[in-house]
Amino acid sequence: MRILVVDDEPLVSRTLGLIFRKQGFDVDVVNSAADALRSVAISPPDLVLCDIEMPLRDGISLMAELGKILPACPILVLTGHYSSLSRVHECAATLPQPVRIVTKPCQPQDLLRAADAILQFA
Repeated sequence: MRILVVDDEPLVSRTLGLIFRKQGFDVDVVNSAADALRSVAISPPDLVLCDIEMPLRDGISLMAELGKILPACPILVLTGHYSSLSRVHECAATLPQPVRIVTKPCQPQDLLRAADAILQFA
């Protein structure tokens, strides 16, 4: 299983990558929505783990684009910005793929459980 981690904070994205690699996942880590779109064009992932609040292009915009180009790829949203949750839910409701939301801070096992659940659903 290949996971694409998208988070503008390098420490967070690297840590998320390590969490999933330890569980045997093949992980690519990028730090922007633009890099994520380049990555999925080269090698489509089985799951996208996406932050919401990012500069230039936010995760909601990325989710909408992924819905068009990778409609079967589930999205796991990880955000600490509770004010964005209603926008995330609204966007998720329009997408063809499953979307699950996990709020920061969270324990690694909670994130892994959410990823496992969404991958089983997809």
